[in-house]
Amino acid sequence: MWSIIFFILLILYLGLASVGHRFFIHQLYVSRLLKLFDYGKRKIRKIQQNIQQERKIQRKISRAMSVNANLDQLADLAAKAATMPDSDESDADSAFCEDFDSSDVPAAFAYNKALSMEMDKTKHKLDLSTVMSLTTMGIRAIIDDSVTKRFAAEELKTWNLLTRTDGIYHYKSLRLAVVWMAGLIVRYMILFPSKNSHCFNRTFLVGLIPFSWMKRLVYHYISVMSFRIISRSFSAVITYHDSLNKAKPGGICVANHTSPIDVILLHCNNAYALVGQRQPGVLGFIQRALNRATHHIWFDRFETNDRNYVSHRLREHAEDKSKLPILIFPEGTCINNSAVMMFKKGSFEINAPIYPVAIKYDARFGDPFWNSSKYGYARYMLMMMTSWAIVCDVWFLPPMYRREDESAIEFANRVKSEIARKGGLIDLEWDGQLKRQRVKPEMVKRQQYKLSKALEVQDSR
Repeated sequence: MWSIIFFILLILYLGLASVGHRFFIHQLYVSRLLKLFDYGKRKIRKIQQNIQQERKIQRKISRAMSVNANLDQLADLAAKAATMPDSDESDADSAFCEDFDSSDVPAAFAYNKALSMEMDKTKHKLDLSTVMSLTTMGIRAIIDDSVTKRFAAEELKTWNLLTRTDGIYHYKSLRLAVVWMAGLIVRYMILFPSKNSHCFNRTFLVGLIPFSWMKRLVYHYISVMSFRIISRSFSAVITYHDSLNKAKPGGICVANHTSPIDVILLHCNNAYALVGQRQPGVLGFIQRALNRATHHIWFDRFETNDRNYVSHRLREHAEDKSKLPILIFPEGTCINNSAVMMFKKGSFEINAPIYPVAIKYDARFGDPFWNSSKYGYARYMLMMMTSWAIVCDVWFLPPMYRREDESAIEFANRVKSEIARKGGLIDLEWDGQLKRQRVKPEMVKRQQYKLSKALEVQDSR
């Protein structure tokens, strides 16, 4: 009896999810989580106050012990000094004078004077203040690097009751531990396998249909419904803004990239042809499964022939209005959703309308950033399954077109700035591939050129 009721409820839930219905319980769930986080924040604040109080007491005790030790040491030294004969102070003075060579002073002074005369011959005299400003910039870049910090998980202001973000507060509350374990079992052991298999079974069935107008029509609806279902396995709560601006056939949709989940979130609202890096393992299996249903473009970014092939395929795909719009992430790698980094110019060289999309996650419920150098795809999926929820906002911006007097790089930077502004992200000009590669020599020369222009120092040659 109970199994029949559960089966009926499951079918009802999946059916409503496939048509994009948002249950009121989702918003209730998010609001209750926020209250739970607030409760944990107050508890953590009390724990931190107790820890600080204990540290103050320990510092006072250690300071008192060090004072007592110093007093004992001074008493021992005084006792030894009383038993030693008087020393001749002139011996120490003579020893100091022997070590000091006065001839070093004129030589150093002459060198500094000559150096100052050479600097006076330049257009602008370089003084200590010039060097200090550059030194300050260098130290600030080392302490608070605006680039490499984008390749790690975003720091949270308070603990969100997940073990991966736990400093010293893990399982401080038995009730929260039980809630976390129950959520892990339900989402990972029950919902995810059923929804995932449901999605790929539908995709496989669509793949059996010959390429025709019927297959394109069926895939459009089946893919959207399947991705809506699988998004529920992450407890995804998605808010779409300005959906009238979503990409149309013949256009290219570009978005900031945080996670493979970006593809799922965008597919819940529209069907796309994907363009991306060819992946091994589980992710490669998913790519091959999707490729049986419609035209996707997978490539190896380090192969020159592949890059030329992708450029040709993109142009052909965009010119065919009967095909799905293209979805591409021009950053080429995952960034931690705090900034937008340099867009590759390839997709902006094609004469096609660009549909920008800004994606902003709420990291309090679970950080979706995929650090591929630290976690494999299977481990990452497990982390997402054990998060509280994936809460995000998606903004569809009006289509943008390349101007006649605008290069592909300038167009890419203009689109990137609009995405950063809409999503409340930091706009950076650095290449996201810096987390895998060394800084290119041309980038170093560019910074040197900017520095020389700032100092306005003429080349002596």
